[in-house]
Amino acid sequence: MRLVMFGEKGREKPGLQRDDRIVDLDSVFPGIPAIGEAFFEEGWLARVAGCDLPGEKLDVRLGSPVPAPSKIICLGKNYAEHAKEGGFDNPATPLIFCKTPNTVSGPFDDIRIPQSSGQVDWEVELALVVGRRGKAIARSAALDYVAGFMVMNDVSGREAQFADSQWFRGKAFDTFAPMGPALVTADEITDLGNLTLTARVNGEVMQSGNTRDLIFDIPTILENISQDITLVPGDVISTGTPSGVGIFRDPPITLQRGDVVECRVSEVGTIRNRVV
Repeated sequence: MRLVMFGEKGREKPGLQRDDRIVDLDSVFPGIPAIGEAFFEEGWLARVAGCDLPGEKLDVRLGSPVPAPSKIICLGKNYAEHAKEGGFDNPATPLIFCKTPNTVSGPFDDIRIPQSSGQVDWEVELALVVGRRGKAIARSAALDYVAGFMVMNDVSGREAQFADSQWFRGKAFDTFAPMGPALVTADEITDLGNLTLTARVNGEVMQSGNTRDLIFDIPTILENISQDITLVPGDVISTGTPSGVGIFRDPPITLQRGDVVECRVSEVGTIRNRVV
């Protein structure tokens, strides 16, 4: 399945995407919650799977498939070539940090340059959405806790990130986590270990990587994070970015007003965001 949230910002409704059509799930299941904690805990994922309506062609805005995650946990330096381009060693254990819910943005919404930080950069990533509450999740069972996958751009304000000597502010500006275009369930994906990630800026390829090059795979990530952090349905975990970010280029390239960033993960989809 490909689940979406559609409609104007703040008033999105859940939908089921079928090619260029959308099934308005609120009209089929009145009172269905937005995709998030209640949606998963109340069993809506299984109920929606039984819907066989073809949908309609709708000219509507797509919002983030998960509009209000309780937390967004990201992986740093989880591709060896990305660590290398920044002059870092590979981490011995997963390096995690958080983005906050204010960063959440739709797959085609604008990225807003903050007033307090320059050097805004792109990072194409494969993100997963947690579908079951869990703590101390065993690696062997980890994928049972995943509802589906999205594309995320871990937009980064490098000036703040490096000046602060920690990553929170530079990663947590408004609009700095566009994600989507849909929440794609695992049955739609051939091989999680062989997905191509691509980032383009104004049409030029900047990043090209593959999930086979992850240092820590998804089961390892879930096992590590959940050891002492309870994961709840709707949480987003973004698995890291391959090499090719702008700040480590010679000379550095950072995003300017009017630029268009396109992030794609094969079999998952493409998000496209203009910088304003």
